[in-house]
Amino acid sequence: MPAAKSVLSVLAIAAAGALATACETVPVGGGFGPPPGPAPFRAEDFSWSTRAGGASIDGRIDYRRDGRPYDCTGSVALTPDTPYTRARFRTLYGSTDRAAVPEAIVRARTVADPNADYRSYVRSETCRDNRFEFTGLPSGGWFIIVPVSAGGDDRVVLMRHVDTRSGRVTVVL
Repeated sequence: MPAAKSVLSVLAIAAAGALATACETVPVGGGFGPPPGPAPFRAEDFSWSTRAGGASIDGRIDYRRDGRPYDCTGSVALTPDTPYTRARFRTLYGSTDRAAVPEAIVRARTVADPNADYRSYVRSETCRDNRFEFTGLPSGGWFIIVPVSAGGDDRVVLMRHVDTRSGRVTVVL
């Protein structure tokens, strides 16, 4: 009987884990672990991103949920990877690698120092036919943020970290 109880306990734990995983829709990929404390906004951390460079990002949206294709619904934001933005995106998206999070959840989350104005360092491009491109970028780490939707469904925000140290980067979200 003790062996049977042990097997049942293991099965119960596995079932609970599977159920929790099945319900999880927030982060995709790495970037997990205990969150570090908030990082302060420091303009000097962003200075590298203001330079011109020879790198570029060629992006395409190919996101599907339950077999339904999602289309980009607005501008694509490109945010420099800094200690501040990394901490912010870990809070908002649950990852610093990649995520697909319902927009309502992102908007409901609270970040440290929400009034820090880093917007002047964010580049923006229009998404047309589920494609976008950023050119003239310096080498470095960047976060791509794209809102997508499928018809009348609520919007989902896609986030992906990319590195432009290799020149031209092709990314599919």
